[in-house]
Amino acid sequence: MKRFFKSHVALLVWRLALLYAVLAVCRLLFWRYNYATIGALSTQELPALIAGAWKFDTVSILYANAVLVLLSLIPLHLRERRWWQRILYFYYVIVNALLVVAVNLADAVYFRYTQKRFTAEEIFFAENDNSLQLVGKFLGENIPLLLAGIVLIALLAWAGGRKARPEPLCRTAIGYYGGGLTLLVLAALLSVAGMRGGMTRMTRPITLSNATLYASDNDRANLILSNPFCILRTIGQGKGVTYQHYYTPEELESIYSPVHRPDSIGKAPLAGYNIVLFVMESMSAEHSAHLSPDLYANLPDKGFTPFLDSLMQQGYCFTRMYANGSRSIQALPAVLGSIPSFKTPFVLMPQALAPTRQLPRILRDKGYETAFFCGSSAGSMGFGAYARSAGIERLYSREEYEEKHGTGDFDGYWGIWDEPFLQFLGEELSGGGLQEPFFASLFTLSSHHPFVVPDAWRDRLPDGLTRNHKCVAYTDNAFRAFFNRFRNEEWFRRTVFVFVADHVSSEKFADVTRTFPGNHHIIGFLYTPDGSLRGEYREAVSQIDLMPTLLGLTGCDEEPYFAFGRDLFREPAPDGGSFALCYDNEFEAVTDNRILFFDERRVTGLYDLNDIQRSRPLAPTVETEALERQTRAFIQQYYTHIEHKKFTVE
Repeated sequence: MKRFFKSHVALLVWRLALLYAVLAVCRLLFWRYNYATIGALSTQELPALIAGAWKFDTVSILYANAVLVLLSLIPLHLRERRWWQRILYFYYVIVNALLVVAVNLADAVYFRYTQKRFTAEEIFFAENDNSLQLVGKFLGENIPLLLAGIVLIALLAWAGGRKARPEPLCRTAIGYYGGGLTLLVLAALLSVAGMRGGMTRMTRPITLSNATLYASDNDRANLILSNPFCILRTIGQGKGVTYQHYYTPEELESIYSPVHRPDSIGKAPLAGYNIVLFVMESMSAEHSAHLSPDLYANLPDKGFTPFLDSLMQQGYCFTRMYANGSRSIQALPAVLGSIPSFKTPFVLMPQALAPTRQLPRILRDKGYETAFFCGSSAGSMGFGAYARSAGIERLYSREEYEEKHGTGDFDGYWGIWDEPFLQFLGEELSGGGLQEPFFASLFTLSSHHPFVVPDAWRDRLPDGLTRNHKCVAYTDNAFRAFFNRFRNEEWFRRTVFVFVADHVSSEKFADVTRTFPGNHHIIGFLYTPDGSLRGEYREAVSQIDLMPTLLGLTGCDEEPYFAFGRDLFREPAPDGGSFALCYDNEFEAVTDNRILFFDERRVTGLYDLNDIQRSRPLAPTVETEALERQTRAFIQQYYTHIEHKKFTVE
């Protein structure tokens, strides 16, 4: 054991452990310097904050020291050479002095002015002619931090300078090379897991917005972040936000504005109603015979969502609802916050940690209790983190389900099967888990690759025309079972149910759904058990229109709010008509009868909605020129607010 504690492995572990202590001191100084913004920390929130800090510190340490880990564990006798050890020592001290100590302490000052952590965007700050002058000024104004940095770097240099035993731990060649290679592979796997934030198939690489999963607000989320994670995770986003300025600020506001100042005239038809919002995995309009009757006219199967089709006909259906993005990670900001994603998913941008007032937070301020249900493991896919940043109070995941119902309903891939997890939602709502009025959102999982259903349903569902149709039919029937069981509950009668897909399915069978706008056409509708809402909206709308519409229906729009969509019942369509805007290598807009393609400089295509082959370009008209103007204004407003991190109304 004494021999091991003097080995290269023990020295590496010691050096990495020392960095956790250094980052803890940096975080403490960050908190004290920004106490006026962050405030006091209660003992109740400390465990979650510490857990989040540990996760982000792990990523930062591994990002900065990946080369050190490799060179320390590589099974070559070069490790025993003194010059090799000197290289490792200087790498450890210099790299961590800059990326860990200097940057994290600089964050303490930088955050006071920008309300954000130091990211790749600030690397280009050094191009300014007065950069050195400004750095010198900041150092002079923050002598205590400068002294703290010197002490921490000296600690790394002193404590990290322990000597490893010059001879190898294992004397036999098999033990040295075989054991060393095994240890290196194990360290590589653990490092990848640490950098990603986990290694399950549901885990997406950790992003800045994941910090909200451990914090009650964005200021505390910034507290638990650390560098170099923030820098390296945002590399590739260049020198900040670049975009075209088509209009002057005055012209821009006159064409389109995401600031809503509702007129209080008129009664809200759903005032006081609960809201249950289902975000449905891969529920394309193509699956529905009600939305796509022409596709099933000559087929034996009349769609694969018969229950949802029946609700659409009894509720208020958006027959032409489009997903603003093509990935699940883009759906939640669009649905919950009326914030679309274009070139980069919004939740992956550092700007996503800027203050927002999204649908759940506005409702919470109006007295609603808020919850988010997703059958995957806690923290996976980033859904819970974003839901928390949007104002959700309670998160229910696979762990909460299995605590009450055991582990038998895990699908083996993503999470809990849709049918039992929907039942779990109903049980929580019926059992008083949430007090009325409440906002509860649930993300379904089963209609997705690898396209499997529970064994009990395998022979009871249609095979369909694609690999996903059996899964779609399973989820549709899961909704049927949910409604059948809970339709007589008191809360059920006072609830508006919102159904919207996250994006279209990867599996398609009709040509019309392989190109725009069919490849963004999704299921979207509202259902009220008491029949308060009935009808159809046949113009083009998108996910971002749901938040303003729900605020208007429930009467929770009494104050100005920020949303890129519009209240479909109270706000008029823009010049050129209602339209939906998406992005696939270029911007794509669709109206009631036209499709427009725009590459940020010019219109690259204008076609009739039914011209699937894009074989008959159309000449501009007054209506299409208005659509182009709206598209330009929307893009400029979007990137203006991204650049300035401004998603609230003053």
